[in-house]
Amino acid sequence: MNHVSLIGRLTKNPELKYTTSGAAVASGTIAVNRDFTNANGERESDFINFVIWRKAAENFVNMTAKGSQVGLEGSWQTRSYENQQGQRVYVSELVVSNFTLVETKEQTEQRKGQSAQQGNGGFNTAPQQNNFNGRQAPQQGGFSTNDMYGKDLPPLNDDDLPF
Repeated sequence: MNHVSLIGRLTKNPELKYTTSGAAVASGTIAVNRDFTNANGERESDFINFVIWRKAAENFVNMTAKGSQVGLEGSWQTRSYENQQGQRVYVSELVVSNFTLVETKEQTEQRKGQSAQQGNGGFNTAPQQNNFNGRQAPQQGGFSTNDMYGKDLPPLNDDDLPF
């Protein structure tokens, strides 16, 4: 099974391009904190390249900016090509099939403005959560009553949960 789920911050604004056939493709990099600290007590990050295709790519670019915290789901892909010097170059990247906005573009800009004034290192103490299509997700319960296809789901009661 090839399924990858990551949460991180965009290292720069995602780049949107179009193929010769007109398909949209967005690419970028997210910084993902590791679960552990190094010998100096600091968290290190991995920088993961990703691509998103078609309408999702256009939506992603319109709804995010450098520093936005996002969740990405998809599959890991390694491809190769021959560069101008005739050398084989290998590229590994996440091919995104679904994304979640942990904060919107506007929230990212607001956080950047606040961090410049407050000096909190660019981190929001209580990020707002948004689902993949840009609609505000409920802040209590952490779920939406609409699934990703827009169908209504029955309400979920805490008594229905097995834990």
